[in-house]
Amino acid sequence: MKLIMLGAPGAGKGTQAAKLSEKLNIPHISTGDIFRNNIKNGTELGKKAKEYIDKGMLVPDELTISIVKDRLMQEDCKNGFILDGFPRTIPQAEYLQKALNEMGTDIDHVVNIDVDDGEIIKRMSGRRVCPNCGATFHTVFKPTKTEGTCDLCQAKVIQREDDKEETVISRLKTYHEQTEPLIDFYSKKGKILTVAGRKEIEETSKAVLEVLGV
Repeated sequence: MKLIMLGAPGAGKGTQAAKLSEKLNIPHISTGDIFRNNIKNGTELGKKAKEYIDKGMLVPDELTISIVKDRLMQEDCKNGFILDGFPRTIPQAEYLQKALNEMGTDIDHVVNIDVDDGEIIKRMSGRRVCPNCGATFHTVFKPTKTEGTCDLCQAKVIQREDDKEETVISRLKTYHEQTEPLIDFYSKKGKILTVAGRKEIEETSKAVLEVLGV
């Protein structure tokens, strides 16, 4: 099964992609991971991507799709894959479609995890992490036993820049402008399967498996 995971930042698509990967025994492909692997291994594509990243620039779509296509052609993708974090825009989706056509394959389904903005802001802005041991907490859903102190190692927990409310709102704005149009793009191809993202991860997982019929 060849899948794309869609959803706003904080909707839980990465978590669901990882669970699906385990269940279906197909690779979970995150573009961030592919970039890091190519750069770490010093591949030609990785060197080109690093030039842009080192200058604080976005990697161009043509180069991103070359790196994604290279990953999709590897042996472990022959029975399927789950793309997470790509495509993010209509032009990227068009590049991906062209690459898949060249490979003689296509996406089966696009799973859209739907969570409203208010819920995402509450989820993300309440997250706290321990800089010492990496444990994660939430001011509402999983508070620390002692306020501001990690349950495991007693270090002071922090709020990451990415989780600050103003950052979350800015990221959501970018999502609505650039990525949300993909829902319509894939709906027209009859590939969208929308699932309500619940607070409980297992509930969302169950709904995802149901819509996929697995």
